[in-house]
Amino acid sequence: MAETIFTKIVKGEIPCYKVAEDDRFFAFLDISPLAKGHTLVIPKEQIDYIFDIEDDMLADMMVFAKKVAKAIHKTTDCVKVGVAVVGLEVPHAHIHLVPMKKVSDLNFANPKLELSKEEFVKIAETIAAAIEK
Repeated sequence: MAETIFTKIVKGEIPCYKVAEDDRFFAFLDISPLAKGHTLVIPKEQIDYIFDIEDDMLADMMVFAKKVAKAIHKTTDCVKVGVAVVGLEVPHAHIHLVPMKKVSDLNFANPKLELSKEEFVKIAETIAAAIEK
């Protein structure tokens, strides 16, 4: 299988706005966000379909996503952080964490935000600093 854009991000071949990382998972800002703080959580291992991930690894991925989501909640103007798994746009399992004020904020047909590099950097740094170790 050819490497995905996400695998290239993990390897550092493509830049991103990293929020968190451990030995198995990686979180970075979505570059076409639905809201400020919209973050993607991926396994470093390239696995296409989220439900092909081994049970223990999938559970650990959700725990990793939970830490990121709590930091997003602390640092963005939202009521809750929504979770979505779509998986059609990139063949690499990923979880969307989207700050929401209302249910419709999680609609992927909504217009995407256009943010400057400086805004992305600031958001990523703010979320990263709020992650509990």
